[in-house]
Amino acid sequence: MSMEPPLKGVRVVELTHTILGPSCGMILADLGAEVIKVEPVDGDRTRKLRGFGAGFFGYFNRNKKSLALDADAPEGRKVLEKLLQSADVLIENFAPGSMSKRGLGPEHLEKINPRLVYCALKGFLPGPYEKRPALDEVVQMMGGLAYMTGPSGRPLRAGTSVVDIMGGMFGAFGTVLALKQRDRTGKGGLVESALFESVVFMMGQHLAITAINGAAPPPMPERVSSWAVYEIFNTADDQQVFIGITSDGQWKRFCEVFRQAELAADSRLASNNQRIEARPWLVPKVAEIFKGYTKNEIERLALEADISFAPVARPQDLFDHPHLLANGSLASTTLPGGVKTRLPLLPFQMFGWRPPLVSDPPEIGQHNEAVLAAIGYDERGIAALKSAGMLGPR
Repeated sequence: MSMEPPLKGVRVVELTHTILGPSCGMILADLGAEVIKVEPVDGDRTRKLRGFGAGFFGYFNRNKKSLALDADAPEGRKVLEKLLQSADVLIENFAPGSMSKRGLGPEHLEKINPRLVYCALKGFLPGPYEKRPALDEVVQMMGGLAYMTGPSGRPLRAGTSVVDIMGGMFGAFGTVLALKQRDRTGKGGLVESALFESVVFMMGQHLAITAINGAAPPPMPERVSSWAVYEIFNTADDQQVFIGITSDGQWKRFCEVFRQAELAADSRLASNNQRIEARPWLVPKVAEIFKGYTKNEIERLALEADISFAPVARPQDLFDHPHLLANGSLASTTLPGGVKTRLPLLPFQMFGWRPPLVSDPPEIGQHNEAVLAAIGYDERGIAALKSAGMLGPR
């Protein structure tokens, strides 16, 4: 379905780096906002990351415009303030207090644009820890996620920057709500989202378990499953698959399709709770059954039995996933430097509309002239900023 993007006409100025802020901006950009990423004249430092961070810039900065500007020089500051006067939203995720020290805190910007929604993304919401620096991995440790992910004594961070992304997502959610509130009142204001409170939100189910059971849950590798068959199994072709049999009906269908009449007739396995008690001998028996089939055979039979199945995939396997390719979930993207790939779109549809890729991640200063012209600079003014070294390359 074709429809007008819901945030069309909203101008966002993004002063961010790494993942937390850029993910918030990406969501707003995907929803149709004009997101202007203000970078240093030599580019966002995230562009230069290697190792685990090499994909950060290319993934979290699509659908944005790049203005490479020396915003700390007096001439550059004037440009930034003029841009902010025309903006609906500012996003920033710098260290606590650093924006206020630069004269760009919410108390300063309210004076030049009282309609501005100021989205501050930090490590902690207001409280005793609010001035502490934080990282995704720091709050995974502090909030119990790392403890719950690894086995006892071996806390392990999740395999992606899950808290940065969630913090950015809640920042975007709060920003959209603040824009709606501004429509009612005519005034902008401060929106805050934080890493620590995001991971605590994810730990809520474990807090509830602790309250109900009177004891804290063990890490996930040692958890007591609510279902008897809920495991990773090895296959005949040396692959791994996850199988979850979560109801008595699924157990009956498993026994029928996999031709396990003996298990179907065993009165010790009649209910899920009985099968849980039988896990010490049942799980090895089921593992032996699956070891006799290839991964593709197990998938075919699991679908026939209508039981939950998944191969244990690696991230690179997603490039060619048939479901993602068929429904357009991966958008063809050209990364800075010319690398071509396919990357995920936002994981939702609205009235049949999927937020699309409109533009690839920008080169440094790719939109300098267009952004400056939109806020009133003519060719002579832009040339003067260039000659003064206020603008990055383009």
